[in-house]
Amino acid sequence: MANLEKLLVERFAVAFAAVAGERVDPVVRRSQHADFQADGALPLARKLGRSPREIATDVLARVDLAGLAESATISGPGFINVTIEATALAGFLTEMQADDRLGVPVAAAPETVVVDYSAPNVAKEMHVGHLRSTVIGDAVTRLLTWLGHDVHRANHIGDWGTPFGMLIEHLLDLGETTAAHELSVGDLNGFYRAARVKFDADPGFADRSRARVGALQSGDPTTLRLWKLLVGESEKYFLAVYDSLDVMLTGADFFGESFYNPMLAPVVDELDRLGLLHESDGAKVVFPAGFTGRDGEPMALIVRKRDGGYGYGATDLATIRYRTQDLKATRLLYVVGAPQHQHLEMVYQTAREAGWLTPPARATHVGFGQVLGADGKKFASRAGDTVKLADLLDEAISRAAAIITEKNPNLDEPTRAAVARAVGTGAIKYADLSSDWIKDYVFAWDRMLATTGDTAAYLQYTYARIQSIFRKGGMTPESGGGAIRVVEPAEHALALELLAFPAVIDEVAETLLFHTLTGYLQGLAGAFTTFYDQCPVLKAADDETRASRLALCALTGRVIEQGLALLGITTPARM
Repeated sequence: MANLEKLLVERFAVAFAAVAGERVDPVVRRSQHADFQADGALPLARKLGRSPREIATDVLARVDLAGLAESATISGPGFINVTIEATALAGFLTEMQADDRLGVPVAAAPETVVVDYSAPNVAKEMHVGHLRSTVIGDAVTRLLTWLGHDVHRANHIGDWGTPFGMLIEHLLDLGETTAAHELSVGDLNGFYRAARVKFDADPGFADRSRARVGALQSGDPTTLRLWKLLVGESEKYFLAVYDSLDVMLTGADFFGESFYNPMLAPVVDELDRLGLLHESDGAKVVFPAGFTGRDGEPMALIVRKRDGGYGYGATDLATIRYRTQDLKATRLLYVVGAPQHQHLEMVYQTAREAGWLTPPARATHVGFGQVLGADGKKFASRAGDTVKLADLLDEAISRAAAIITEKNPNLDEPTRAAVARAVGTGAIKYADLSSDWIKDYVFAWDRMLATTGDTAAYLQYTYARIQSIFRKGGMTPESGGGAIRVVEPAEHALALELLAFPAVIDEVAETLLFHTLTGYLQGLAGAFTTFYDQCPVLKAADDETRASRLALCALTGRVIEQGLALLGITTPARM
């Protein structure tokens, strides 16, 4: 299927190249004054020594808009306004209607991509601080997988290091059966806190814990078995949370610090052989190019600490080395909080200097801001504690259930429960993804769950409304509808929104800014509402018009469903 916006760009690019003597960007975009607007004449004016309007006139005389434009005129200093023919719009929509992928092709050059996200710690419960990494990473994974890339999900859990000596000793004190029960019921925080209190208060326990770390690192069989028990129970809990949040992470995606532990010594040895390793205050460090402190001195990335332990830098370098050398990945995406930006950039630069991150391979930090409460401070419970992610999800679903019951009391219980889950989890995901991920956002239940405005519930409601049209007509979206005609202004506006979907997906695949997609879906839902209000569907004046409008309804439903699915949000057929 041809992409309408791309086709316009290509045709205008030919005309602008003929006028400029070289290929230039025609700057084609949607316009409030017409369907599209080409603004390329303005930046060419100084270069060519001509007025923008004169250049636009020359371009308009050369551009081939046959079969596309109903009209093309010049306005202002040199804007070219284009209105698309109704028959052209109908033709594009018919192609989109017949395409399972709604006009979005699979990637021409699929890549192997690793998405590093979520990353909870063993023996600690997931909290609201894990929300953004999990939700954004899941959307990235869904989008790139749908586009045909080979996507590896990497959940880099904290499952190694000195705290495990303390945790294993506490497990032994409780007894394996009792400890396993405590962990299995999800009281991970209580287990961890109890171990920490004992470690701080009991010197004997602290000494045993330190000795246990050595036993773990040396591969003592009993210690490893107990460690696996801790990790296993924690992973069961993580998977339960992921299931509630409806994300794609599975047990096969857990790649903890322990996975990379055998790779750390070889990484340090290779850095040494390459001449990148230096000693600083007893530690082994790298000074990646381009990073200096306030005093102008080079900044150090610690790979091995003075006590012989490995720093986070070593583990992060091991992940890059493994992902590019073993998995042959060319795109590494780290969905990690914004405060880690400098550290990750230092890791990336070190990996480049070591030859582990060379083109076409590249690494990107998908850094995000915090979730804030209504007071503008870090989101917390009324008691001031960190909000557990499981509790947050439960409350979202409970609140959604109350809203659904009030709006549609006739839903049966299984349907109500399924809709409440879709609306509750959808509200949380959408609130996150509809804002620029680098910015903080305020967590507000009333706004998030509203069925009007910029919310998932509004888009879900629009989808459910479309399904109800077909139920009333005694048909399904798959069987209803026919040849598409674009006659009324509201049909024309809806057609333009529908045909913008492929271009939006192209943009989001490159930038990973999902608020571009949510903004598009809001515009599409708004255009559909106007269409539905102004253009009778089931009571259309004739059968051909009715069939065409049903087809527009079905196509709108498919785009909303697919767009929300890429965000990890489900679309109930009833609400």
